[in-house]
Amino acid sequence: MQILDIIKKKRDGNELTAAELQFFVTEYTKGQIPDYQASALLMAIYLRGMTAKETSILADSMLHSGDVLDLSLIPGIKVDKHSTGGVGDKISIPLAPLVAAAGVKNPMISGRGLGHTGGTLDKLEAIPGFNVNLTEDDFIDQVSAIGTAIISATQDVAPADKKIYALRDTTGTVDSIPLIASSIMSKKLASGTNALVLDVKTGSGAFMQDFDDARSLAKQLLDIGQAHQTKMVALITNMNQPLGVKVGNTLEVEESIDILKGQGPEDTTKLTIELGAYMLVLAEQAKDIQTARTILQEKIADGSALAKFKELVEAEGGDVRVVDNYQLMPHAKNQIVVTALDDGYVNAIDTNDLGMLVVYLGGGRLKKTDKIDPGVGLVIHKKVGDYVHRGEPLVTVHANSFDDDQVQSSIHQAYHLSAVQPPAEELIYEIMEE
Repeated sequence: MQILDIIKKKRDGNELTAAELQFFVTEYTKGQIPDYQASALLMAIYLRGMTAKETSILADSMLHSGDVLDLSLIPGIKVDKHSTGGVGDKISIPLAPLVAAAGVKNPMISGRGLGHTGGTLDKLEAIPGFNVNLTEDDFIDQVSAIGTAIISATQDVAPADKKIYALRDTTGTVDSIPLIASSIMSKKLASGTNALVLDVKTGSGAFMQDFDDARSLAKQLLDIGQAHQTKMVALITNMNQPLGVKVGNTLEVEESIDILKGQGPEDTTKLTIELGAYMLVLAEQAKDIQTARTILQEKIADGSALAKFKELVEAEGGDVRVVDNYQLMPHAKNQIVVTALDDGYVNAIDTNDLGMLVVYLGGGRLKKTDKIDPGVGLVIHKKVGDYVHRGEPLVTVHANSFDDDQVQSSIHQAYHLSAVQPPAEELIYEIMEE
């Protein structure tokens, strides 16, 4: 079997067999297929798509490219959450300790930044000393001891996904539904989870900008989960504007802590609680969603969610003092306030453009070897539906090196003002279950 034949077959729009997909995953993981040929196949998949059968086989091949963790010694139903990513989406960081404080065992294997969206691991590494590279044994021990852990996939857990994930970021193949679905499910199933809550984002700042595409992705994810006897729920959520008010690694950790202190923005707080409520119900820690919401709100109010976050940070080597002193994390040297050029309501925001501005400032990756500058980012002052007067701040840009004209132009082009207030934005569009 030759990889060139497989590339040509998919290029021509034909269905790949289980043997061909398994060959690709196995040989690429071993380093026998070079990046340029793997990239060619990924682009062929991006352009030609995959059948449901192919996607399920690809996910299963990536899942079994390494170890599948056995968490059976940890009592209870293990529940994880995954987001398809968006600008300002820091929900995993407050969510993991919040549900752990409510008694849910949450083993979370997370990823790094892809394209215009930030990665949970990059954000957590803004905390001095935070180590996401735990061994499998340490991961299991930590989940058992404190209820949660957020780590990078080890070399032994879904190693194929780790290689393909990094390559997709630099080859223009990030927003492929079958590649996203197989990547998510291989990693999540390999982590030993029993149930999974999905946050599938749609809108101008999401990989799936079209609602129907987001729904299709959710359906493929649910189908793969069902084939592996994993209980799942998918929420399709709004990414037509940044989530919360802070974008960038350090800034998003700050907002995450604010949520756990009960001081977070309304949208990020609401989505954290809503996703957490479904996790509690799947874990059989609450009889219904409303009961689960009440439990989580109480965990924030009584300080136990914040205390659990401190446990998480300490367990993974981070400096717990950041909870009370955000200045212990890296910050950019410069703050550029970009103001409105006209009066009007914010009618729309090109959220992808804001995400890419953070990438160009150093807060994301244009190629997989790029270093992240954790201190750069954006603080959003005006969101969709807000009225702004000429000269009022739209965004404060946190930067180290920058071109002032480019920064100003990027923000002004991303914001669209009108004389009429637009309808209120929904946060959650649809909930899909198996």
